Amino acid sequence: MPVTRTVKDYIRTIVDFPHEGIMFRDVTTLFADPRGFRMAIDQMLHPYAGLRIDKVVGLEARGFILGGAIAHQLSLGFVPIRKKGKLPGAVISEEYQLEYGEAIVEIHDDAIQPGEKVLLVDDLLATGGTAEAGIKLVERLGGEIMGCAFVIDLPELGGRARLEKMGMDVHALCAFEGA
Repeated sequence: MPVTRTVKDYIRTIVDFPHEGIMFRDVTTLFADPRGFRMAIDQMLHPYAGLRIDKVVGLEARGFILGGAIAHQLSLGFVPIRKKGKLPGAVISEEYQLEYGEAIVEIHDDAIQPGEKVLLVDDLLATGGTAEAGIKLVERLGGEIMGCAFVIDLPELGGRARLEKMGMDVHALCAFEGA
């Protein structure tokens, strides 16, 4: 009898990357496998079946891969949220805290129209800082976040609780312990 694989089975862990003490959850092995990638996209879509969604927003950078595939599957437009200085047109920005310092993400100021329903997508939910900044950008443009979909949740870092406290519907395909 064949063994059924889960999305988590396609994700490799790289110890001490990018520095000592970090267990890096590498989704490139998931993306490289056609069955695993299809499974992830299908499962990320499932909780939102039947909901009106107008745009898919992906957070830099792996959220672009997932968000693009989800937008294609739903026949919707895709909107990137990028690091500061990477978008060519007029943008709005949102600053957020990192473990050491701050970062800024941006979105084109005409990417989301008032009243549009948006699905926010990324590969990993850790502290939730980047996702929160992305949510704030979409909301500042008048969009409504219908859900936040991730491949991986790192529950010990509190990102899910942070987003749920904002009233967000959060869906992750799997969870890993630790950082």
